[in-house]
Amino acid sequence: MMKKRIKNATILTLDRTIGNLEKADILINGSTIEAIAPHLEAEKHEEYEEIDATDRIIMPGFVDTHRHTWESLIRNIGVDWSLQTYLGEIYYGNYGSLRRPQDDYIGNLIGALEALDAGVTTLLDWTMIQSPDHTHELVRGLDDAGIRAVFAHGSPGDASFWNNDSAIDNAEDARRSKARYFSSDDQLLTMGLAIRGPEFSAWETSVREIQLARELDAVCSMHLGFGTWGHSSQSITRLAEANLLGRDLNFAHANAIRPEEVRLLAEKGGSISVTPEIEMMMGHGYPATGLALENGINPALGVDVVTSTGGDLFTQMKFALQAERARINQQLLNEGTMPGPEVHLTAERVLEMATIDGAKALLLDDKIGSLTPGKQADFIMIRKDAINVFPVNDPVGVVTQCAHTGNIDAVYVAGKAVKKDGKLLHHDLTKLRKLAQESRDFLIKAKQKAVQK
Repeated sequence: MMKKRIKNATILTLDRTIGNLEKADILINGSTIEAIAPHLEAEKHEEYEEIDATDRIIMPGFVDTHRHTWESLIRNIGVDWSLQTYLGEIYYGNYGSLRRPQDDYIGNLIGALEALDAGVTTLLDWTMIQSPDHTHELVRGLDDAGIRAVFAHGSPGDASFWNNDSAIDNAEDARRSKARYFSSDDQLLTMGLAIRGPEFSAWETSVREIQLARELDAVCSMHLGFGTWGHSSQSITRLAEANLLGRDLNFAHANAIRPEEVRLLAEKGGSISVTPEIEMMMGHGYPATGLALENGINPALGVDVVTSTGGDLFTQMKFALQAERARINQQLLNEGTMPGPEVHLTAERVLEMATIDGAKALLLDDKIGSLTPGKQADFIMIRKDAINVFPVNDPVGVVTQCAHTGNIDAVYVAGKAVKKDGKLLHHDLTKLRKLAQESRDFLIKAKQKAVQK
């Protein structure tokens, strides 16, 4: 790829050494950020693609650390679902078990494109694997989208897998997948493991699957510590006692874990992914944002399921920020104290959760999460001249509180444009809509037949 010089941008680097720059340039060499500074000059003997970013905010692409991507096929079907309803509709022989391999291809493709359109350049795809053919199509869908992703290889959604006595696993397919699709760490798609964890499978199974993730050098994600069982199970304590905690473990939700368990994660390793909107909607528990921050963990963010909400992190930043501020404000009000003048949680801290903290949770912070020379050129451009954001007085405030997906002008992954001038590139969206419609219709009819039986 020709080198790029992007000029005259307001840059939010999310690199605390470089800071935020009111007007500066970025040099991109292939897939890598070469330099960031005001008034950068290109080498005279080299050709550059010049991009004028006047009236644009440039920042790292968002990092979504927990998304069930295939569910884009049944998006918004569950806007009134509780957690129990969701589990009953998706697992135990229902939608999740009815998918054909071709449904998984288009589901992951349009789900990943939705993420890219919303400025999410990296996601962890928390999968539900039915067969090696399904694995192939899920991977192909992500690859064709052009997104950076951790493919978290999971288990089927059948009852034999999803109960706290389950001793079976999907290890051999995971090993085959690693060898076939993820032999290099220098590609956009890398390997993860989506395990059921000690609250959805037998303890010995969880231990075996954590060991498998380490054998495969894969980040290991599990749902843990929420609902009515989250507080009593003390799963993180058990993992610590078994000497299994580590930076490569990622815990989705963790709403009801004890403060001392968060401190164990801070000491011994492990990340927390908060999906605030879905957690408040479905009944997981109050988002663990403050619980994590107050006990030494910088949480990451995720969308979780587009069955019940949209696939952007602008919304999740707002939910995380205001839910946590509301929690602290109400505590003060209950004590007879007016909140202020200082806020408990800043907008910039939440922006870090959606970028660099997400990269750390996925073990990708050496590559992405901040605009730092030497890292991959994963970044987005947000319009400053849109009616809902100008005049800009606080660029961080624009991103965290005012902007929406329609303000995203361009998206780059590894230096390659996947969205420009507000439009996705490289895909026939008319054809994709037709394929998605066909798969959606198949799943709905298959579910109706299953219910009638």
